[in-house]
Amino acid sequence: MNTDSDTGDWSGRWKHISKLLERSGPFAHPDFEGSPDILEFMLSTCKVLVIGAGGLGCEILKGLALSGFRNIDVIDMDTIDLSNLNRQFLFRLKDISRDKATVAAEFINNRVPGCNVTPHFKKIQDYDQSFTEFVCFSSEFHIVICGLDSVIARRWINGMLLSLLNYEDDVLDPTTIIPMIDGGTEGFKGNARVILPGMTACIDCTLDLFPPQVNFPMCTIAHTPRLPEHCIEYVKVLLWPQEHPFGENVGIDGDDPTHIQWIFEKAQDRADQYGIKGVTYRLTQGVVKRIIPAVASTNAVVAAQCVTEAFKLASSCCNPLNNYMVFNDTDGLYTYTYEAERKDDCLACSQVPQSLSFKKDAVLQDLVDHLKNSVTLQMRQPGITATVNGKNKTLYMQSVEAIRKRTKDNLPKRLSELGLTDGQELVVADETTPNALIFKLKYET
Repeated sequence: MNTDSDTGDWSGRWKHISKLLERSGPFAHPDFEGSPDILEFMLSTCKVLVIGAGGLGCEILKGLALSGFRNIDVIDMDTIDLSNLNRQFLFRLKDISRDKATVAAEFINNRVPGCNVTPHFKKIQDYDQSFTEFVCFSSEFHIVICGLDSVIARRWINGMLLSLLNYEDDVLDPTTIIPMIDGGTEGFKGNARVILPGMTACIDCTLDLFPPQVNFPMCTIAHTPRLPEHCIEYVKVLLWPQEHPFGENVGIDGDDPTHIQWIFEKAQDRADQYGIKGVTYRLTQGVVKRIIPAVASTNAVVAAQCVTEAFKLASSCCNPLNNYMVFNDTDGLYTYTYEAERKDDCLACSQVPQSLSFKKDAVLQDLVDHLKNSVTLQMRQPGITATVNGKNKTLYMQSVEAIRKRTKDNLPKRLSELGLTDGQELVVADETTPNALIFKLKYET
């Protein structure tokens, strides 16, 4: 076998892919012209960013590497745990406690000749405003693929890719579009979608498709727990804010083992008081992070769809998915594809300021609750500011403890009492979006 020492290629290595890229076919676009240059672009030029190196991310990395993609970056904030090994096949026992991104990159680079996977051990949100430079100049990614278990992270990268778009005379510059492929799994169910920012439905356009989080009644958590989950929620919701185990301004980090261990031990104590069995470290982490157990076969199917879509986008050999595929193998095998439509008033991609309507006697707490509970907003810790009498005023901010204490007295005050008038612009910042959002306040008559 003759091998190119620089690329690790051997004669006939990409023969199966060349058949798709060097000739037309029944599923190819009418304007597609086959050429060896397409494969060369994928091998040498095309750069892909994979966000997440867990069960779905491992499958995506493998699929990309074996499909001709060589320039891949992977970002993940998590470390390897024993429970990961049954489905995240790039990891071994010796890798426990190491970060997933680095181990996954090492495995692919060692196993697939010529592949260059670059790891980043951090949250995608850590790039913040510098992510624009990270995408456009440092790595010049052509495609972003998300293999995440976090709706917040999905919304954040969705907002960042939208912020990179350029419009000239209200016409979108197509060269500023970075396609986003999003995959997700929940047990035996999964989905894959293709998002062309500014052109197709974005994450926020279909926010109501994500399943609602399971919330337990506060009275049950505090007084009559019956399930191990009740004990864990008690520690998370009530005990943590009271005891501040890691400092007064430190919130719960579901990926910090010391945080999970503290919650687990306290939940175990409460479970013992009520004779409740079943509190485990793994369950504690699942409740804190809202994790649904993953199934390896579902990950494989959804990841294969994501890689296929990346291949189609990079090569143009076939039209991409239009634009949402659901998969279910709970009872038999079921798939269905449909087009998710853009919302004309989508908060993220419509460029139309959204109005918030309230009665004249509404208080600031009503506004905060609406931002959190609305199915089209689903914010986590909104911070609200406005220009009142020519001065910028912070009305409420929960994420910073010092400011929360200073502004919490505003919550029971009427909006008009705070100086907010009809048509007032409200600036809202939240962890679900990289950019502050503008709302217009309207009083109902």
